[in-house]
Amino acid sequence: QVQLVESGGGLVQAGGSLRLSCAASGSVSSVGAMGWYRQAPGIQRELVASITSSGTTNYADSVKGRFTISRDNAKNTVYLQMSSLKPEDTAVYYCNAYLRSPYFSHYWGQGTQVTVSS
Repeated sequence: QVQLVESGGGLVQAGGSLRLSCAASGSVSSVGAMGWYRQAPGIQRELVASITSSGTTNYADSVKGRFTISRDNAKNTVYLQMSSLKPEDTAVYYCNAYLRSPYFSHYWGQGTQVTVSS
């Protein structure tokens, strides 16, 4: 059984930084693209950043230049370094991974709250 376990959320002041981590565990034979999504109250879940298995990255326009996504393939882990945080970044952040166990499918983490105070 596959699990995506997230950590690193919390409360931070505007202008501060946080680093999120998400590790895939269980019977994982291969991991494809991984990404981070976020959902604020009353708003549809949106893609924040994604990274392919070869390291190609993609960012939402709202976070470009402030957030950096990276991954450690040996640990099946994806990270999101968030800097210059703004109150509008407040949301529940979800990890997503496209991985094989034993067939390729999308998996979601449980979500971690990020709150940015002004």
